[in-house]
Amino acid sequence: MDIFPDGGIVRLQRVEAQIEAYDWVFARENDAAIAGHWAKISDGKAGMFNGRILLQHRAVIADGIFRAGYFETDYAAFIAWRDFGLPGPSIRNGFAMGALRAADGAFLCGRMGGHTANAGMVYFAAGTPDRSDLREDGTVDLAGSVVRELWEETGLTEAEISVGEGWDAVFTPGRVAFMRPVTVPLPAEEARALMLSRIATQEDQELDDIVILRSAADCDRYRMGVFMKPYLAHIFGQD
Repeated sequence: MDIFPDGGIVRLQRVEAQIEAYDWVFARENDAAIAGHWAKISDGKAGMFNGRILLQHRAVIADGIFRAGYFETDYAAFIAWRDFGLPGPSIRNGFAMGALRAADGAFLCGRMGGHTANAGMVYFAAGTPDRSDLREDGTVDLAGSVVRELWEETGLTEAEISVGEGWDAVFTPGRVAFMRPVTVPLPAEEARALMLSRIATQEDQELDDIVILRSAADCDRYRMGVFMKPYLAHIFGQD
């Protein structure tokens, strides 16, 4: 699995992902430790839910196509694995993100609410794949996940955005973020105001703010996932 350089960015034509049976030894052999860790980190955080998620156990890139096998496990097992230092065998959280950009070139990210597992962190809308991302033929719909997560977190509908072609895969320890370009035909301030108005009507808000980023230097003002700053520096560097 560890065939990709952490910190590297690879341009892809498409991603092909399939659900498969897989015996994850870490989850099978660490039930008690996983349960104890979950009880500790979720205490007092009603927004944290131990649902079923999909993680990568194999992957290869050939001819611009990323082909991966995913398996199903508990979110609590994934969080414990992450927090315990990514013990082997190697797997990855392979998730899609809509790299949302306004008409004036600024990027728009969400800040996670205080009740979430990543409170205060700034990201593009995204989520670890789960059963809702599965098609009837067993494929994992990462492209569809971009649109769904953006709508669920910000209230923007598919009709209000334009989704670009291709992906940028950003590799960091235990993760691969599949970045897809998404644009909204509004200046950043107007787009932010629209999203905040939609978020205010949500019953289960994940975000407590929308952050505008106009340069790579802006990123230093925020706490971000380790995959965010390399990607934004890469894109701003191309402008």
